[in-house]
Amino acid sequence: MKIAVMGAGALGCYFGGRIHQGGGDVTFIARGPHLKALQTSGLKIESQLGDAHLTDLKATDDPETVGPVDMVLFMVKLFDVEAAAKAMAPLIGPDTAVACFQNGATTPRILAEAIGEERVVPGSVHMPAEITSPGVMKHTGAFSAIAFGEQNGAITDRCRALEKALNAGGVTPTVATDMMTRIWEKFVLLSAFSAICGLTRLKLGPIMADPRSRQLLQSALNETLAVGRAVHPDLPADAADRAFASFSDLPPFANASMLNDINAGRKIELMHLSGEVSRLGKAHNIATPTHDVAVAALHPYINGSPTS
Repeated sequence: MKIAVMGAGALGCYFGGRIHQGGGDVTFIARGPHLKALQTSGLKIESQLGDAHLTDLKATDDPETVGPVDMVLFMVKLFDVEAAAKAMAPLIGPDTAVACFQNGATTPRILAEAIGEERVVPGSVHMPAEITSPGVMKHTGAFSAIAFGEQNGAITDRCRALEKALNAGGVTPTVATDMMTRIWEKFVLLSAFSAICGLTRLKLGPIMADPRSRQLLQSALNETLAVGRAVHPDLPADAADRAFASFSDLPPFANASMLNDINAGRKIELMHLSGEVSRLGKAHNIATPTHDVAVAALHPYINGSPTS
């Protein structure tokens, strides 16, 4: 199976790297100093699940030099989805599938419009990770969960092939028959957690320790749940309560990746998280005041640190 990783950030490097470790044919599409490091000194994976230093990688910034592949692991940031969908055109052949692993709930629709719904395999990842320096990705937790599956719930050969490639690298994925529900369940948690971490500039422990910020987090969860059930009726009614309960299983130093981006002065995925909740809320006449405030308060940071 010939695979290209479109967006070789922390998650793309981890899962692409594990497939490479298992003998898979993987090419990383990256850019800048990170690309140079992958080409010259390779990829270092720092993980409680096993460190690795991979020095014989294929990496480029030009999909044209790769040509059509069997599967694209589409792992770009949400604000890069449209541009990346156009840039990966040379990777798309007659039978190419694109497995997308973005944080939000909108990527399958956007990709379907760009490349055809039949090519899109929705997926999700639950894993704390970051690029700590060019060519170095750090897995900052003891868990790594990746799931993917066809939108119609079918178990297809292409999903089994990706499962096999990941298995060979020591990863145990889930081939799901309810992938869109899983994506919305993650979106309920992530949109709320991102909003409240961004608004408070705090990690999970202090948020949960204060009754008012804890209630604010619950309100944000409930708002996304209401919107989600209007868009995807199969979303369970207790998804917000289960998401809130799951915070008890996380360490107090946990935080949403959007807070890391704010602190580092990077672009943020605001409009695809709280912004999407607000947009869908308006479309379905559902009030989303917590997410509306998050959009208004954090919008100056959308392209990085505001200029003085």
